[in-house]
Amino acid sequence: MTDPASTERRAATLAEAAARFDDGSLLADLSRLVAQPSESQRDDAGADLQAYLAGLLVPMLETMGFATRIHRNPVPTAPPILLATRIEDPDLPTVLVYGHGDTVRGQAGLWSGGMDPFTLTRTGERLYGRGTADNKGQHLINIAALKAVLAVEGRLGFNVKLLIEMAEETGSPGLDLFCAEERAALAADVLIASDGPRLSPERPTIFTGARGAKSFELTVDLRDGAHHSGNFGGLLSDPAILLAQAIASITDARGALRIPEWRPDSLTPRIREVISALPPVEAGFPLSEGWGEPGLSPQERVFGWNSFAVLAMTSGLPDAPQNAIAGRARATCQLRYVVGTDREAIVPALRRHLDAAGLSAVQVTERDEGAFGATRLDPDHPWVRFAAASLEASTGLAPHVLPNLGGSLPNGCFAETLGLPTVWMPHSYAGCRQHGPDEHALAPLLRQAVTAMAGLWWDIGHRPDVPPHV
Repeated sequence: MTDPASTERRAATLAEAAARFDDGSLLADLSRLVAQPSESQRDDAGADLQAYLAGLLVPMLETMGFATRIHRNPVPTAPPILLATRIEDPDLPTVLVYGHGDTVRGQAGLWSGGMDPFTLTRTGERLYGRGTADNKGQHLINIAALKAVLAVEGRLGFNVKLLIEMAEETGSPGLDLFCAEERAALAADVLIASDGPRLSPERPTIFTGARGAKSFELTVDLRDGAHHSGNFGGLLSDPAILLAQAIASITDARGALRIPEWRPDSLTPRIREVISALPPVEAGFPLSEGWGEPGLSPQERVFGWNSFAVLAMTSGLPDAPQNAIAGRARATCQLRYVVGTDREAIVPALRRHLDAAGLSAVQVTERDEGAFGATRLDPDHPWVRFAAASLEASTGLAPHVLPNLGGSLPNGCFAETLGLPTVWMPHSYAGCRQHGPDEHALAPLLRQAVTAMAGLWWDIGHRPDVPPHV
């Protein structure tokens, strides 16, 4: 980027991207995307999910020179998948870009000031609407940045394959199978995608994978009905007590894991070094002091370690307690885990642990819906270094680099099934309220993001030090 002419054209590309935000054209596109109620959790959403792809994205992409095809999902009951390709030269690098156009339910009537979840509403720096942060706004930023490069250069200088699914919010059914079946069509040098939050709204973030999530139910089912606690107390075993004993045996009083197989071996000195450069975890509310694995920083507990949580539990009638010993108790639990944890060993290890504790009456049932595996790319990988240098050149800020997101994403489809290096650059922030009422994006963040992504696309197509084409 030392050649004056190249520097000037790169700057022109960034200015073009910023202008698309400033003149309102990018937000007009976002308004149209938000207006489509693509709620994949809704049983009757099929037509809306199809319309998001066919009626909105396909026309947008075809004007940019993409060839588009909407594929049937390999899972017959799941919504379709869009693959759009712009191949300029097979000998050029190829980037696979991923996003999801589906959202959670709009939750109309619960938004502040009577806002409609499917109407883009700007209040100060906040852009409210379902999908502004998760994920319509994020994949639109990447598309708009590609458009800026084309407007200035007339070509990208690399190939793009854009994959948009419509079922991420229900666990991405069929996505991994689609990637396996369409391996040749999806062949690329790298995945570059955007989802999740930045660590700081002001500074770009890169993460290269995600924690996995394994959910399961613990059930103690001893008898039909409930029985008088006076007449039978001391005579009938209490399923709630057995369940509580089981949950308490999994961690100590501060939540540190007691099952050896659940304790990862991947928090290496290099990963700890990368994590140590991250800012404090911000939540907008007080975090619990002294909770989690001792000897780890809060950042290490989220990005480098496993955590167990009880998502819900019940016994008897919580809202109308009776003087009776219930016959059944149940809890839905989850382990968030990093690489270095054997996914297939999670539940068998729990079963052995409970049996050894004399809790064989506690049944364990796996829940695999919405389950994503753990992935992580080496933070020193050439594509990570290239992307980080590009973002810094565009924004003047070195990005925060995470070994993986604390949450979960379908990154295994790309990292494992397709065997790609995966680089994620989120365009949202932790306070965006995704999945709840008042979901929003930040206007300054989106403006910075579209210029930074335009710079990255320009660099991939024009810099001589782009990682080698495979």
